[in-house]
Amino acid sequence: MKVRRKKFVLLYSNFSINRLILSVFTDLNLYSKDPYQTINRCILSVKNSAVDNVNELIINQFPGKAHVFISTYRILNQQDQGDYEDFLNSLNPKGFPPHKLILKKSCPLILLRNLNPTEGLCNGTRLICRKVKAYTISVEITVGLHKGKKIFLPKIPLQTSDSEKYGIPFKRTQFPVRLRFAMTINKAQGQTLDYVGIYLREPAFSHGQLYVALSRARTASAIKVLIVPGTFTDVADEYKTRNVVYHEILELSKQKATKEKGWTIYCYLMISKRE
Repeated sequence: MKVRRKKFVLLYSNFSINRLILSVFTDLNLYSKDPYQTINRCILSVKNSAVDNVNELIINQFPGKAHVFISTYRILNQQDQGDYEDFLNSLNPKGFPPHKLILKKSCPLILLRNLNPTEGLCNGTRLICRKVKAYTISVEITVGLHKGKKIFLPKIPLQTSDSEKYGIPFKRTQFPVRLRFAMTINKAQGQTLDYVGIYLREPAFSHGQLYVALSRARTASAIKVLIVPGTFTDVADEYKTRNVVYHEILELSKQKATKEKGWTIYCYLMISKRE
């Protein structure tokens, strides 16, 4: 897929990631005083590793005192507890908080678990960090019916699922949140944002992923894309990135839509006949 550089794409350089951050988060000092300004701004990327890098860069620039929380873990097979410490600390399972979590007052967060859906605490809920203590953090819900509600979050144990590829089932105890300056494209599905940065350190790898990223903003002018140059050698005025489309899925969707349309017409004719 070709993306016209003049409109959307930032030129890649050693400082381009900082330019992408500045295009989305124009004034971090202002956001520390009025954190609601960050709620509809986000940088999207394909993989968690890139997201973590961007979040770390921004939290280091964000004003305020940094509070560092290191997770604890427990291997389900107690005999192996002392053998895998460094390895488990380096893992970043899907849906898990990081081993090292850096928080500052007024930074944006995202909840990683369904803690109490009736009270607005669902997986993906956007939050603001209000107070930080040793064993709890005070956060404020920023969207939905419970917007403005403040609650305390403790550290909780999170266990890897049986389907995880790591092969060593373990529990990590940490606050069930991540920084939300950046998030994965998949996590951003269904959200509408005012300013979006797209960091394509690697090309999209699943059907419709690039479309999801490019359609998160309300207007095209609010999108900036940073594409790390790949193996393309014929690029002149345009940058290229991979857009994954499985035509089989489109054909199945088309067939399903045709069947549903036919069924709707049949039902309408039957009702009209009875009347």
